[in-house]
Amino acid sequence: MKNQLYLVISICAFSFLGSCVSTNQLTMNAIEPAPVTIAGDVQNIGIINRSLPSEGHKTIDQIDKILSIEGKNLDKHGAAAAAIALQEELIAEGRFSNIVQIENETELQKGLGVLPATLTWTQVEALCDKYAVDVIFSLAYYDTDTKVDYKQTTVNVPNSLGVKLPIPGHEVTLRTHIKNGWRVYDPQSKLILDEYNYNEYVVGVGKGVNPIEAVKTVINRKEAVVEHSKNIGNAYARRIRPYKRRVTRNYFVKGTDNFVVAKRRAQTGDWDGAAQLWERELGNSDEKVAGRAYYNMAISNEINGDLDKAVEYASKSYSDYRNSEALRYLDILRYRQRQNQKLNSQLSK
Repeated sequence: MKNQLYLVISICAFSFLGSCVSTNQLTMNAIEPAPVTIAGDVQNIGIINRSLPSEGHKTIDQIDKILSIEGKNLDKHGAAAAAIALQEELIAEGRFSNIVQIENETELQKGLGVLPATLTWTQVEALCDKYAVDVIFSLAYYDTDTKVDYKQTTVNVPNSLGVKLPIPGHEVTLRTHIKNGWRVYDPQSKLILDEYNYNEYVVGVGKGVNPIEAVKTVINRKEAVVEHSKNIGNAYARRIRPYKRRVTRNYFVKGTDNFVVAKRRAQTGDWDGAAQLWERELGNSDEKVAGRAYYNMAISNEINGDLDKAVEYASKSYSDYRNSEALRYLDILRYRQRQNQKLNSQLSK
């Protein structure tokens, strides 16, 4: 009986606390500036694939080829697919006049499965002059590392009558780790505009009467690696493009009847209607209510894209009415202002 009473009290207390929640949450889109900024006067892009194995590492490369099992040129095909996909995505961007693949520069195309030393600015400038480009995108390295795992299993093999019967066999799992890194060189500013690494995994499973036969059943692994590499190249090209992300905000739903009605309007998507009611409470004699109203008006202005006005309302909510939530929100708004300045500078180029 005592335990049942405790349970009832706990449920009631939880319900009471839930009913006291004074905020609701909303989500909205925020436009972020591109991670990589390319100057507006850049019209010609060069792409160099530096991932060819260096002469001094033939032994390591041979081991990698043995582990790769299917296709001795897995790294070569994957790296080429990534570089071509980057070129195609940059062309689709429609921003640049000319995008070329820089080839036959064997002295510069030596890498292992690690990020190599950067090109010197003398090398970068020589490439730009030779190929008539302004900026160099470099696939600095590309490497696949394949791990092979075996285990006992059963496989179905047809007998002389064509009936499949289970017999002892082997299952092989090939886990291919695709590692690659990229750089962007701007000889005009003498800056490396970006340095970024990707890691992807391709897993294939096959069965056979022995390990060799099991490996043979892992089909299309090369195609899967190439497809993943294309996606990597596409994704890297998109780093020069602004992007959307979802952000969450809390707004106050309690304080007066206007807050209650405004909550319902907000839930239906009528944010302007909700703001009309919050605005009526800006002069409320209750400091707490007025502070919440100013805070919510900041939210309304952020939704409408007026960050400067949102900062004004949030500042007043904290400074005049001591709303601690507004101080945290101010940091978010000021970050968004800085990001918007960067975004506007990118879009104006």
